[in-house]
Amino acid sequence: MQPNLQPEKARLNVQISSELKSKLYQLSVFQGKKVSTLVRESIEEKLEQINKKIFEEKMRCAYQELAQENLKISEDFKYVDTENL
Repeated sequence: MQPNLQPEKARLNVQISSELKSKLYQLSVFQGKKVSTLVRESIEEKLEQINKKIFEEKMRCAYQELAQENLKISEDFKYVDTENL
């Protein structure tokens, strides 16, 4: 028996404005894609953007903490640097 290679799909009902629905249908015709495909791709893209922002914010905080730690270490050794002069 062959394993199912497609990811499990779930149905989601979302209410949108008539104007947005019209734009989606126009875009689906223009791109030759199903509306559900456009919606799925849009959600995936938005989630990637949000995850990227979260990751960048975590990295910024980590770099700031590291910078503060480096300043403290530098302060601890500032007198040691002048001992050999």
